Amino acid sequence: MKVDTTEHVLRAYGDRHGDGMVQMSFVLEIPPGARAREAAKRFAEAHGLSEPLVATQELCAEGFTYFVVYGHSKHTVDVSKIEVPEISTEPLSREEIETRIKKRGKKIVVVGACTGSDAHTVGIDAILNYKGFAGDKGLESYKGFDAHNLGAQVENDELVTRAVALSAEAILVSQVITQRNCHKENAIALVDLLTKKGLRDRFVLLFGGPRIDHKLALELGFDAGFGPGTKPSDVAAFLVEKFAPPSVEVA
Repeated sequence: MKVDTTEHVLRAYGDRHGDGMVQMSFVLEIPPGARAREAAKRFAEAHGLSEPLVATQELCAEGFTYFVVYGHSKHTVDVSKIEVPEISTEPLSREEIETRIKKRGKKIVVVGACTGSDAHTVGIDAILNYKGFAGDKGLESYKGFDAHNLGAQVENDELVTRAVALSAEAILVSQVITQRNCHKENAIALVDLLTKKGLRDRFVLLFGGPRIDHKLALELGFDAGFGPGTKPSDVAAFLVEKFAPPSVEVA
């Protein structure tokens, strides 16, 4: 990815451009009151905020207070020095997706699951199931996709076995549970399993979840990562670019 080398320094924007205003929220083990307010101000100052204003202090449990504090931050970020891997797929309409897969001559077979002990299917359901997410229908709704949602708590062995049996071209893994980095461990274990079986190059591997981004997915051995806010059409467009690019010939 080409990086703009022109310095582009940013400060946080609050009431006016470049004023550096930021908001912090946190909980301290102290009941609400004047002493708690002062404690919150000093806590914010210790994190680099000047002139902190405690906008909210609310009792959240016996002896604990939730605070929202505003203040000025002196810190800046130069975005010209930031380089991160990004998914460069262009947005495609449903018609464009269907047309390109039709020209390919066969459906794109996709298998997805929440792996390991993860029982939260909201992510994989949003991408694969007909209903979709935010008005964007899932891969099941496309004529050009053959989507199989295996559900939750699927072991890697079972996922690979089903993917092979269904002649899948892409495997989607969703991980919502991330305690103790179990999402990373499950992902690495899947890649290792595919590699040992000589199957890694057979599939395009996609990784998704609330703490997933493209950079992390690549680091873990996947082909792409999709984080919060991903819509089914984003995944569909990515897979079409992989399996049915504009120059694809009829099978």
